[in-house]
Amino acid sequence: MPFPGGKGANQALAARRAGAEVILAGAVGADPFARIALELLQRDGVDTRFVRIVEPPTGCAAIMVSSTGENTIAVAPGANARARSDQVPNELLGAGTILVVQMEVPLSETALLIRRLRSRGGCSVLNLAPASPIDIALLGEIDLVVANEGEAATMGSDPRRLARRVRRGLVVTRGAAGALAILRDGTSIQVPALAIEAVDTTGAGDTFVGVLAAALDLGSTLEAALRQASAAAGLACLARGAQPAMPSDAEIAAAVARLSL
Repeated sequence: MPFPGGKGANQALAARRAGAEVILAGAVGADPFARIALELLQRDGVDTRFVRIVEPPTGCAAIMVSSTGENTIAVAPGANARARSDQVPNELLGAGTILVVQMEVPLSETALLIRRLRSRGGCSVLNLAPASPIDIALLGEIDLVVANEGEAATMGSDPRRLARRVRRGLVVTRGAAGALAILRDGTSIQVPALAIEAVDTTGAGDTFVGVLAAALDLGSTLEAALRQASAAAGLACLARGAQPAMPSDAEIAAAVARLSL
């Protein structure tokens, strides 16, 4: 049975369920998978008017989940390669905008959008996934980079050096060890993971990113946002599939109270 997914779509839904107003820009094909990709987003209130329909098929992934809940993913990007920065109008880019981007669409288009937002005073969050080469100069335009330990390692062996290149800092997700934010000034924030028995970790990283962005958008401090994101990521591991497992804002609030200090 196919489940809806895609990193941008997953992060958009996670942010929406965490209480933020969310607009998604991207691309799908003119095929039955497009309906599957968009249906849950639209039902939950994600604005999809800037998702365009293109000739290549909707992007798909094959996900293998082990008996311990860990996953391996093979991706066919399809329509994702046709996403363009000019799908996002200037009126959506301002000081109150938090832009969340990933590496599943052409990096050249992502870079254009990040720089347009930066010139208008907005905040950008880059999820360095799937890990791909990136122009180091672009990091200076980005407020937060979020990566798991493997993804962060592709940028070099010293995460603190990487964090100094980013406007605000680097967030490294570490599975059962929680998450570590290394700020540009050299200070750090460490948050624990939720104590769970994982069923399926698919989408946990996307949940973390979406909820982190939503919490910041709703006025949380970075530390509080990280705790919400960590709790939400743990909850997302308790059911199969990415989007169906993503928690609501009430569930996240209850789980934050269960995190150790």
